[in-house]
Amino acid sequence: MSKSATPTTKPVGTTELNPQERTARELLTQGYPLFLGVDGEGAAHYWDSYEFAVAVVATEDHAEKVPLAETPYETLAGWCEYTQDERGWAVGPHVGGNIVDDLVRGLSA
Repeated sequence: MSKSATPTTKPVGTTELNPQERTARELLTQGYPLFLGVDGEGAAHYWDSYEFAVAVVATEDHAEKVPLAETPYETLAGWCEYTQDERGWAVGPHVGGNIVDDLVRGLSA
C-alpha cells in the first residue's frame, strides 16, 4: 500500500494536531508536552517538564501557561489533585504508572 497522498486523502502515518495541543505547544517550551487530561469544564491540560508548567487550554483563544512555582501546588500530583477538587476530570488525569510515579517523586524531591 502506498504512503502517498491523493487530493482527497491524507498521507498514511501522518497525524494532525488537535487545536488544543497546537495551542499548548505554542505556549510551552517542550516540543511534545504530556497530555494530562480534560477537566470537567472541557479544558485540556498539558505538562511541560522543562518549564515545570501546565498549559490549560479551554479554546484556541482562551489558554494559559501556569508555572507551578507561581501556585501553591509544588508538584504535578498537587496540580492534578487541585484540578480534581476544583473542576473534576472528564478524561484522565493520565498520570500514574511506574514511569510517571517515578517522575513525580523525582520532581518533588
